[in-house]
Amino acid sequence: MPVGYPRTEAGAKAAAANYTVISGSSAFLTSKDARHRAVSVMSAGNRTSTAMKEADHEARRARAELKGDKSKLAPRHVIARTGILSAHTLGADIHKATVRLWTTTARGSATGHATPKAAFRSVTVSLVWERNDWKMSGSSSSSGLVAPVDTRQATNVTSDFADYVPARASDPVLSGAETKDGLPGAYERTERGAHAAATSAVMLRGDPRFFSDAEWRNKMLTATTASSVLGTAKADADSMTQLVVENRSLGDDGKTADGGLLVTRTAVLGSRAVAYSGQTASMELWTASVGGVAGKNESERPQIGFIRMTVDLIWADGTWKTTAVTPSEPLVPSPPAAEEAAPASSFADVGGVSDAPSLA
Repeated sequence: MPVGYPRTEAGAKAAAANYTVISGSSAFLTSKDARHRAVSVMSAGNRTSTAMKEADHEARRARAELKGDKSKLAPRHVIARTGILSAHTLGADIHKATVRLWTTTARGSATGHATPKAAFRSVTVSLVWERNDWKMSGSSSSSGLVAPVDTRQATNVTSDFADYVPARASDPVLSGAETKDGLPGAYERTERGAHAAATSAVMLRGDPRFFSDAEWRNKMLTATTASSVLGTAKADADSMTQLVVENRSLGDDGKTADGGLLVTRTAVLGSRAVAYSGQTASMELWTASVGGVAGKNESERPQIGFIRMTVDLIWADGTWKTTAVTPSEPLVPSPPAAEEAAPASSFADVGGVSDAPSLA
């Protein structure tokens, strides 16, 4: 279980995000022992008993989703992944914090014929500083903004999700540890450290500043990219962002002429090691990326795309640095059933730099 968050707003965001990701994970929803162990670690002392009862209730409710069209629940085939698209701090000081998360989930089974289904939730997590850490003191959820699936993406067949069953992939864990520039610090020279570095790399490339702030983009790439490929990475990023700016008719402030706000986010639903040694690593990440304009033009409304990303890394300068971040095949769950997409303008509430999740 993740512990040891910094006593900062970023630390509180990370704690809220991790509680939400873990409480939506396969182990949490299918194993009472794992569920109660997680709640006991992550909850405030006076909240533990109530949180366990609430978690048991949610696990019972989720069984129908996790079975897919099979008659029995098979935990080893369960697909239960949660990605954090936005984290908005409603209030925070050194003693307590309240964070509202915009999440996307994929739930179902990797067997049978019913493809796992996507959903969007708004989750509010209250935290207190207790036992020298951020602990969950309350949590509630409701329906969240619904982003339409990119029309160029077709739903995958059930067996395609087999690489993201519990035994083959891990859920992302956010640390809340950042430099004063909000960029990643050094990662451990472990496989878990490589997972975290890869996760942060794709999250940062989905940050709106990547497209609207050349100085921030160059600083971020310098901090996360191996020096041997840095020049090429910067040139490629400059070319790609220029295309986005021109296609969206964005000004220097990241807005369109009529005030529409560029909204971009990348959440990681899971990661798996393709290869790992103490010197190099290759990670495949299942991501959910939202991109579009929150404004008056409904045709530019933010859409979500589910892409697998391959992140190659090397150990250099005391941390993991990327040598390549490459999109690969889509992995697309079924769209939310009978839910209408939110109006374009409503996505402004989750846009902006301050609502970005903390890093891994």
